[in-house]
Amino acid sequence: MQNLLRFLLRLKRPCNILEVGTAVGFSALLMAEATAEDCKITTNEKRIPIARANFKRAGKEHRITLLEGDATEILKELDGKFDFIFMDAAKGQYLNFLPDILRLLSEEGMLVSDNVLQDGDLMESRYAVTRRNRTIHSRMRDYLYELKNKLNKIIQKYNTQLEKIIKRDTEKAEEDTKKMLEVIDTNSRIDNVNFVRAIL
Repeated sequence: MQNLLRFLLRLKRPCNILEVGTAVGFSALLMAEATAEDCKITTNEKRIPIARANFKRAGKEHRITLLEGDATEILKELDGKFDFIFMDAAKGQYLNFLPDILRLLSEEGMLVSDNVLQDGDLMESRYAVTRRNRTIHSRMRDYLYELKNKLNKIIQKYNTQLEKIIKRDTEKAEEDTKKMLEVIDTNSRIDNVNFVRAIL
């Protein structure tokens, strides 16, 4: 996951990152190392002394804002937009976080959710998963289903907009071509008249 996260950060080049769930601060420090010095990172954790100490030890405390408390409450209170959101909190809560995450994600932002496939368990039948993991299995499937539906709606929206743009541009191109042909036809007639005059 570390290499993928570094790649996505270098590809996206975010300025404002939100991390949901920092634990000891490993991912936040990785993101701080992989982004520009002016990139700001906001993260949260219920138990923060270790993360805070790690940020200070790494000299990144000026770039990382650490909010103490439950992610569900903190997300509701946050405003502004983030161009990169990394979810690495309680996996069973991802679906509950989603409305606020989508509200906070900028229009061209990127959402990365850690370990959504649950080490491959998500591909298994619910009954092939150990009983104690069935709830998380079900919640992660619901989360991915919701993401897929939101993505399909976004794609439909952009397809509709794209169709309108293509139709408008096609109509304009046809109109421009018609005008150009009229000018060419007019110029051609003038040239023919001048040619006939020159002969006479």
